[in-house]
Amino acid sequence: MILVTGGTGLVGAHLLLYLVKTNVSVRAIHREGSNLRNVENVFSYYNEDSAKLFQKIDWVLGDINDIPALEKAFIDIDYVYHAAAMISFDPADFEQLMKINVEGTANIVNLSVANSIKKLCHVSTIGTIGKSVNSGLADEESEWSDDNINVYARSKYEAEMEVWRGSQEGLSVVMVNPGVILGPGFWNTGTGALFKTAHKGYRFYPPGGTGFVSVHDVIRMMALLMNSSISDQRYIAVAENLKFKEILSRMCPLLGQSKPSKKLKFWQLEIGRVVDIFWNSFTGAGRRITRASIHSMQHRDDYSNRKAKEELRFEFEPLDPVIEFSCKRFMEENP
Repeated sequence: MILVTGGTGLVGAHLLLYLVKTNVSVRAIHREGSNLRNVENVFSYYNEDSAKLFQKIDWVLGDINDIPALEKAFIDIDYVYHAAAMISFDPADFEQLMKINVEGTANIVNLSVANSIKKLCHVSTIGTIGKSVNSGLADEESEWSDDNINVYARSKYEAEMEVWRGSQEGLSVVMVNPGVILGPGFWNTGTGALFKTAHKGYRFYPPGGTGFVSVHDVIRMMALLMNSSISDQRYIAVAENLKFKEILSRMCPLLGQSKPSKKLKFWQLEIGRVVDIFWNSFTGAGRRITRASIHSMQHRDDYSNRKAKEELRFEFEPLDPVIEFSCKRFMEENP
């Protein structure tokens, strides 16, 4: 049996659909109060028999910091996909990020070791990959530095250390480091919020850029790694390196908006950061613009997918079809 954490998120929901379609036994953890209807909604995007497929999942109440619930969830499990994580770039959430992303991952690793799990697949991020230098491409061997790193990336880096610890204790592990993941659903959280931002039709765009990948490629790579003899390796999952202007220009027309035309200047971003501080102090809405995020918006970091292409013979799908499909679903749900 396969255990999936983070099944109520973008990657997890698509992973669950992929797995149940292969007729394997799947168990998924969900927290109290989590909305399983969002997962059903993702299923409905692709299958007429979505309700029937959804019923194949063995849902278990708990979270990755609830040890007693995890111990029950691990009964009769052979393989684990660990996709659960908190996504936030607000420095005020640092302790919670460490609690969920690092301690939670440590719990999954410990129980995987204790239960002699055959293989663990961990979903990380390109935020833990070293930065590209001198206009080159960053790869899996690029040296990581915590300079100008946001709190989310820092917590995910520490989570990776827990996974590698597990490999030293005899656990077979594989890891994917996706770029910005594009896919339909979950419009208010994580990378799904990018479609919501594009729909607002802002004229301005950040000058930087990063790597992007479809959610389907992330799932295919995870499954490929789990079904292979590969162990103790990680792979960057990036289909294209794009400037933010380029990705927004692909999305906006499909969302009924004009392409952004004005580049954000550093002083504008700094003013936004100060306003964000005051707005958060009055409303408690959470920080959205920090020094780390400004650095990210200003700089372009490009990533190499050579290792996945050469070692896995992996072919990434074009981004335009998933962008078009996602925009269509967004417009249907947000008329």
